Formats: sequence, C-alpha cells, structure tokens
Amino acid sequence: MPGRLLKFVLQMLPLTQWTGLPPWRWLRPASNCDRAKKAGKPLYATALLAKFYEVAFNSLLAEAQMSTINEVAIMARVSTTTVSRYLNNRIELPAETAARIDAAIVALDYRPNILAKRLSLGRSEAIGMMTPEIANPFFAELAAAVEDEAEKHGYSVLMSSTGGNRERELASLRRLKDGHVDGLIMMTNRPDDGSLAATLHHYGHIVLIDEDILGVNVPKIFVENREGAHAATRHLIEAGHRRIGHIGGPAKLFSAIERLAGYRDAIAEAGMTVDDGDIRQGEYSREFGRAAMLDILAGGRPPTAVFAGSDFIAIGIMEAVRSRGLNVPQDISLVGFDDMPFADLLAPGLTTIRQPTAELGRIGFGTLKALIDKASPPELTRLPVALVKRNSVAPPGS
Repeated sequence: MPGRLLKFVLQMLPLTQWTGLPPWRWLRPASNCDRAKKAGKPLYATALLAKFYEVAFNSLLAEAQMSTINEVAIMARVSTTTVSRYLNNRIELPAETAARIDAAIVALDYRPNILAKRLSLGRSEAIGMMTPEIANPFFAELAAAVEDEAEKHGYSVLMSSTGGNRERELASLRRLKDGHVDGLIMMTNRPDDGSLAATLHHYGHIVLIDEDILGVNVPKIFVENREGAHAATRHLIEAGHRRIGHIGGPAKLFSAIERLAGYRDAIAEAGMTVDDGDIRQGEYSREFGRAAMLDILAGGRPPTAVFAGSDFIAIGIMEAVRSRGLNVPQDISLVGFDDMPFADLLAPGLTTIRQPTAELGRIGFGTLKALIDKASPPELTRLPVALVKRNSVAPPGS
C-alpha cells in the first residue's frame, strides 16, 4: 500500500520542473510562495497546484490505510467475486465459508467503498418516503416499518414530512428526478387538485400507500376501507342502534369516500335510511371530530351511535360528548378506524377497525424494490382490516 503513495509521487515529479516545488514541499504553502517568487512562477498557479496535491495526497493516505476486498478474499481463501456477491446478498455460502469471510472483514476492519458500489450499480441505494405528518402514530409506525425493511436490503430512507404542503410534495419528487433516491413511497392526506397527478406522469419508481391519487398509473397499496367501515357500522346495528351518524375525513379524499360508502352499505343492508344531517366530513383530526360532534349535538336530537372515520376523530367525539354531560357508551356508542396505539388506553377503551399499518410499510418497500429491480409488482394490493371490540359500544339507552 505504500507503493500507491510512491507511484503518486513519481507521477507528480515532472510537474516540479514547472512549479519549482519538490514533492516534499507541496504541502508547505508559505515556503511555496517564496520559492515561486524566486522561480518567477505565477503565485495563483502554484497555490492551486499545492492545494490539489494536498487533497490528493490526503486522499491517497486515507486509501492506503483502508483494507481492500482483495485482501479480504485472500485472508478468507475465496475469490473477490465471492466476497462481493456475499456482501451484496447475492449468493448463499456454506456456513464455514461465510464465517471465514466475516472473520476476515473484522480482522482487516474492511469497509466497502459505498460510492464506488453505487456508481457501479447505477443506483443511490436510497429511497425517499413522503409522509403528511410524521408525528401521527399511524404514519410513524408505517415509516418505521419501511425503514426496517429497507435496512435489511441495504437501502437508506430519506424522510420528508410534508404537512400536506404541495410544494414540499413536489420537492420530494424532484429528489427522485435528480437521482438522489432510486424510488419514492408516497403518502398524502389531502385530495389532489390535479396538479400532483399531472406531475407524477413524468416519474417512475413510485408507490402510493394509504391514499389514492386518481389518474396515476403506479402500484398502489390500500387497506379495505369500505369493508372496515361496513364492519364498524354493522357492529353498531347489531348492538341495537337504528340511528347512526358518521363523522369522517375530507369529502374528496379516497379513504374517506370508501369509508362513507361502507357506512352507507351497512345501513342499507339493514333496511335503514341514512339521515344526511347526521353526517359530517372534514379533517382526520381530533379538533374536527370535536367540532362536528358538538354541531350534531346542537341539533337537539343526536344519533345513539357514531362511526368515526379515524381514531383521532373519535377522541374529539368523546370530548364533545363529555362536554355536554353525556357519556360513551351509555348515551352514545362509538366506533373508530385505525386502532392507534392509544385506542385501548382511552376511557372507555375504543372499539375500532385495526389497520395492518406495519404490513403496509413492509409491502410498500417490497413493491418499490421490485420496481427498482425492473420486476412487475401488482398494480393494486388490498390488505384486510379487522374489528377490535373494546368498551365504547353498548345497546341504546343503557
């Protein structure tokens, strides 16, 4: 390895005739200037070359101190190709051979040249993940699952919490276009006005999770929103309720549309009618849930049960009910959607629809990696949901 440094010095020797600087003085800027003056050489040129030599010398010195994959192969008594394929998870080796490679890597403190690897593969080995609100437990759990799965396959994740801001969403797409990431997992929580769909047509390697963007032909992974809403509403009907309200998400948002449809399906199957005065749609938030329920209560004749489009909305509903001296479930029964980590800590524990959040993340990464590897993943994947019964539902008037 010292031979690399010697080779570098010998290659640079002819330049000393022009600069008037011997190799051992390239890294001494002050004396360089004095010598250049005497030699009649331009100071700026001498300074620039000295800086170049300094950077190159330091780089080679660092390289000289690093072990190479060839040294690992020699110590492990295998070929460099075998080591490379083993490190990239592209070969299954006998346990003894793998152990020798692992031992050689530790003994030599070998670290793969990530930049060289990425250049050879033509990939960044990083993906982007766009989430509306990373503080939301649903998105946080989903993002954690994506990161865990990405790490298993040697990928890093660049996270972007957009807050539903369209400019931030477009910035995430630009990172994909600029080659900073190999693909992008997208989640949004606002209806598209058409601008995002128009932009996405120019990009590849994109996977949509949780919410749809109409008119975009990319792989999509959703839960069974309609079936979940149907199960939630049917559970209230089976408890004896005949007037059931619904407080859901934004009217034009994919998940909110499907959940409203599932609610209507269950009401119709029971031979009941929907009172549109008992339906409110807005943000998937605690604040909206509270305001919407207060508005319904102000009508003077509230429903005996409510299906909430999200657990956050359900919390707001509980607050509104209590603020009017009423109780859940004695006065108003309640079912949510999500099964957030706090759902069983509420008083009463919230009956809700459980989404397979972590599975969404794992399948999302797998689908994106398939795109990156030029495979053909399913265009649409639907994951099942389940009703989780707790203590927020009781027969009317109990």
